[in-house]
Amino acid sequence: MEQNMFCYQCQETAGCKGCTVRGVCGKTPQVAALQDLLVYVTKGLSAVTTALRKEGKQVGEDVNHRISVNLFTTITNANFDPKAITEDIVRTLAIRDELLLKLSDGRGLPEAALWRGEEADFIEKAKTVGVLSTKDEDIRSLRELITYGLKGLAAYSKHANALLSNDEEVDAFLQEALAKTLDDSLGVAALVDLALACGKYGVRGMALLDSANTGAYGDPEITSVDIGVRKNPAILISGHDLRDLQMLLEQTEGTGVDVYTHSEMLPAHYYPAFKKYTHFAGNYGNAWHLQNKEFESFNGPILMTTNCIVPPKDSYKDRLWTTGAAGYPGCRHIDAPYGQEKDFTAIIEQAKTLPAPTQIESGTIVGGFAHAQVFALADKVVEAVKSGAIRKFVVMAGCDGRAKSRTYYSDFAKDLPKDVMILTAGCAKYKYNKLDLGDINGIPRLLDAGQCNDSYSLALIALKLKEIFGLEDINDLPIVYNISWYEQKAVIVLLALLYLGVKNIHLGPTLPAFLSPNVAEVLVKNFGIAGIDSLPDGSAI
Repeated sequence: MEQNMFCYQCQETAGCKGCTVRGVCGKTPQVAALQDLLVYVTKGLSAVTTALRKEGKQVGEDVNHRISVNLFTTITNANFDPKAITEDIVRTLAIRDELLLKLSDGRGLPEAALWRGEEADFIEKAKTVGVLSTKDEDIRSLRELITYGLKGLAAYSKHANALLSNDEEVDAFLQEALAKTLDDSLGVAALVDLALACGKYGVRGMALLDSANTGAYGDPEITSVDIGVRKNPAILISGHDLRDLQMLLEQTEGTGVDVYTHSEMLPAHYYPAFKKYTHFAGNYGNAWHLQNKEFESFNGPILMTTNCIVPPKDSYKDRLWTTGAAGYPGCRHIDAPYGQEKDFTAIIEQAKTLPAPTQIESGTIVGGFAHAQVFALADKVVEAVKSGAIRKFVVMAGCDGRAKSRTYYSDFAKDLPKDVMILTAGCAKYKYNKLDLGDINGIPRLLDAGQCNDSYSLALIALKLKEIFGLEDINDLPIVYNISWYEQKAVIVLLALLYLGVKNIHLGPTLPAFLSPNVAEVLVKNFGIAGIDSLPDGSAI
């Protein structure tokens, strides 16, 4: 069969080897090629910014933001719009050329920093710079592991940037690491070290976003979220960007239009600042991969602030809007520069003309167990551990997905003994957050810290428990790591956990296709990374 593209960055890649005809996510070969080229020219721009910094010259925040958005745009299920991606490539080349004029010594720059091509050349050039352009399997594997981790880091940086929170050191590292993936002098050992350095800055990037979110909206607190519906017209907001939600809530106040969260936006309900909005109605639906069905029954417009977009049905495509790094051809896009207000008038006016959501379930779900809230419960948790009421913790963070094999996570949670507590973050929670798992001494057995970036909270909780119990090694805690992954933000979370010294992580439902056998062996040998097939079922934990 003719190979039209090659992509293996997500867990659902075809045959756990690579998508070669069309992306399982729905992206076309054209979009895949343009994304490859966007990554390539972004690496070239990063080589220039890194050289400028070495000369002691400043790189503007607007350039840092452009690089982060470019990477975010190429994350799985974020942007399917070839026109938007083409414009990003053109914009990036223009910025790079402007910065090249400021560079005193351009010797040693890679070809990606110097290539100049017209739009007509983009697809042909893309064919020469994609994943398979690196011939050595192990070098390719490590370069992609690093690139995917940096995509996740860029996503978290972008959300912090939206709240006017920046970290020049994170941006400088991200760009230097991107440039190093073009350096043919770096062997396996150097690239392994660079991957672990990504983990270090992954922790710092998640801390930046945690500080930005809590600084703007307060520390998450225990919250019961309604999953039923009201009788008003409404807008459904999905994704991760809390700043987008804030602007939407402000602009819908007093309009008679309610706002519901979907998928990864659910944890917004845990922040105190959003509770003042009486029209912030609840959460509608489940994880991202069920949106084809649930968006139809919602009836009103849907705002996608980030990934994950499933190619929409015609029945609701005219109600699907995008913003930020997200995009889909034929769907309307709303945007504004950093720090400026987005105008959501058009989507609000559309909502007023449409029926209220159709109810698909009822009841409530409880979350809000980020680090500050769990620290407030620390005495109760420690007492429960010491008394034996809590025997073990299982971290079941990460992503959800379509694969039937992911029922494993629901079954695993159901089978866990009643003295085992689950710590979760990310949309993986939808595999078990509506189960009746009960509590231990009044503490829910499922502690939901929030979005995937709130895996930072789970790390802080583990480190706090290590301190409280006076342990030398974080791995001496009674914690099992059973992580599900789907896309690149999960990669930076994994690298962050490895940097923090966490070992024996079970990763599933399949190990990443981008890990070559030799690279996988390094992770197994040094960190005990394993698949879920080697983990006992929940009842044996």
